[in-house]
Amino acid sequence: MAKAKLRMRLGDLLVHEHIITEPQLMDALSSQKSSGKKLGAALIELGHITETQLLTFLAQQLNVEFIDVSQSKIDPKVAQQLPEVHARRHRALVIADDGMTVTLAMNDPADLNAVDALELFLSPKQVKLAAITETQLIESFDQLYRRTQDIAAFAEQLSEEHGDEQEFELAGLEDADEDATVVKLLQSIFEDAVQIKASDIHIEPEEKLVRIRQRVDGVLQESVLNEANIASALVLRLKLMASLDISEKRLPQDGRFNIKIKRHSVDVRLSTMPVQFGESVVMRLLDQSAGVLGMEQTGMPAEMQQRLRYQMSRPHGMILVTGPTGSGKTTTLYGVLNELNDPGKKIITVEDPVEYRLPRINQVQVSTKIGLDFSNVLRTTLRQDPDILMIGEMRDHETVEIGLRGALTGHLVLSTLHTNDAISSALRLTDMGAPGYLVASSLRAIIAQRLVRKNCVHCKVEHQLTQNEVNWLSHLAGHDLSAHSFYQGSGCQRCQQTGMSGRVGVFEFLEVDAPMAEALRKDDPDAFTKAASASNGFKPLAQAALAFALEGTIPVSEVLRLAEQSHGESTTTQGAD
Repeated sequence: MAKAKLRMRLGDLLVHEHIITEPQLMDALSSQKSSGKKLGAALIELGHITETQLLTFLAQQLNVEFIDVSQSKIDPKVAQQLPEVHARRHRALVIADDGMTVTLAMNDPADLNAVDALELFLSPKQVKLAAITETQLIESFDQLYRRTQDIAAFAEQLSEEHGDEQEFELAGLEDADEDATVVKLLQSIFEDAVQIKASDIHIEPEEKLVRIRQRVDGVLQESVLNEANIASALVLRLKLMASLDISEKRLPQDGRFNIKIKRHSVDVRLSTMPVQFGESVVMRLLDQSAGVLGMEQTGMPAEMQQRLRYQMSRPHGMILVTGPTGSGKTTTLYGVLNELNDPGKKIITVEDPVEYRLPRINQVQVSTKIGLDFSNVLRTTLRQDPDILMIGEMRDHETVEIGLRGALTGHLVLSTLHTNDAISSALRLTDMGAPGYLVASSLRAIIAQRLVRKNCVHCKVEHQLTQNEVNWLSHLAGHDLSAHSFYQGSGCQRCQQTGMSGRVGVFEFLEVDAPMAEALRKDDPDAFTKAASASNGFKPLAQAALAFALEGTIPVSEVLRLAEQSHGESTTTQGAD
């Protein structure tokens, strides 16, 4: 019955039901001729109808359900009875199976050719159609069609192909073609990591297994391969890709290479380290296809962005971005550089390593092996007539002093520092041997930041806090929050049952004013801390995180975690007094 109804022209049905007008249909048909897209896609692209409107209409015409799978728990084994290649080609997903009938969610249930092909593939089971948005469909593909089965199969095949470590080494050298098992295994590992948006891959050999861990939203997810003897082949192949010394296994090595994964150009920074049962490998994945994030995309409040842009517009001085490893400092710095990058300014960066490649900017890669360290490069860069200088990290007294003097002599200097908060950063510069008068004259602003995990927007629900948590949050906010609602993700298909999806930056911003500068000149840490805490517009990291929790963007657990990391406070027993 549904198929018979769909033999009518979709456009005519939409006009008949007054969902679109005749001129809009003609417009879409004209666009369809030039683009080759389906009529529905052309209507959506032209803005004549939304995807939800179109699918709701089709579902009604076909007498099928229009479903939302965001909070459903789909069994990967059920979904994978339709191979990924067919699922992606026909934009279809098996979401349920009762043994006799499978429920097939399609982005275009009116595509009769696709329906016929899928019914034939899934026979003898009956097919029950449902409609689903393309966004949910693609997200479900990435979550349900993980590469875990491929990884396990290739690992087993590689283990069977070669018997001992020496054979592995020869295989790693000779099997350079894309059909080699070790190449397929690594490709699957990278594809899986990109699919779940992992920032790092850890390969850790142990006595009887190889542990593979992927960092997603700052948290490691683990899988285990029981074929312990394949570790050397994986490491050897990765060393070859990164042009490292394959004969050196006793010393750590660092390298990088680029790999194409599903239309993504991914830069891989690789680090090896000798451990008890071989070599451990950690790879940082940098998706060059995604580009550099702007400040608006980091989570920085608009008012803070305005103050930062004022400091960026000043012709000289130093701006510091601080925080521990993995807090997003480099992302913020590159966002600042991207805004400052124009033909009228000479920008030089000194980095270890260069993470993102930016046009028009002279980026220098530090190499301590040949004596090209920060201090040596900085002396040269100051003779290259730069307007703006970015120093990857303030690591030692010499680098700090050169950077500060560069800021004092007419350059805008950007850099990072590993400190917990903005106030301690200025004092850290003096602790590293920089004269107080030089810090006071050169330092303009400090940004301290952290990355916190966000609630999954599809499954967040109201969360009941303990009385101690309410008391502590009220103390932090400066007023009673007992009547306020807080939210936490409950876990769903889209967030892989974690309740968390994505991260957002939390920032504190400190502009060095006259009282602070005077305290630095007098080398008085207490006076500086007091002046900074009382300065206009300064808000500590924990308070900035609380603002996100009050909006429902992050769970309270992230506020408590950040507060404990920043200051070591006990957030479970703190009262409101």
